[in-house]
Amino acid sequence: MTQESPDPRLHAVRRMREILDPLGYFASEGFHLLGLFAILAVTFVAGAQALMRMAAQGVVSIEDLLLLFIYLEIASMVGIYFRTNAMPVRFLLYVGITALTRHMIGYVQLDSSPDAGVLILAGATLILALAVLVVRYASAVYGSREGNREIKTD
Repeated sequence: MTQESPDPRLHAVRRMREILDPLGYFASEGFHLLGLFAILAVTFVAGAQALMRMAAQGVVSIEDLLLLFIYLEIASMVGIYFRTNAMPVRFLLYVGITALTRHMIGYVQLDSSPDAGVLILAGATLILALAVLVVRYASAVYGSREGNREIKTD
């Protein structure tokens, strides 16, 4: 029995993939890292601009401090990604909680009479806090097969 030779087109496709797959991976990872560095750089610029604005005004409000905290959380999120190669979803939730708290403080300071808007912002903050609880519980109970690479922040 003679063995038939494989289709030359399949061989060409396999050869093309052997060459192009590493290039595609390199381009994808490069774009990913470039995007993360851009986010980090813009976060530093925004933080520096906020600090300069506070210094020029000579007054620092709780809203300003919460804004700086948001920038810190974003920078920490990028740093954790570089150390663990995993994006911590909890940090996004923390940023959301901080942003809602900052907005609620501004809302209450602007409008002296609390109304349904404050309740809506407080409810949204509670929902995000419950989401953090669910994510932490799921991470602790179900974790990944590779082990829990999560950075301890408590």
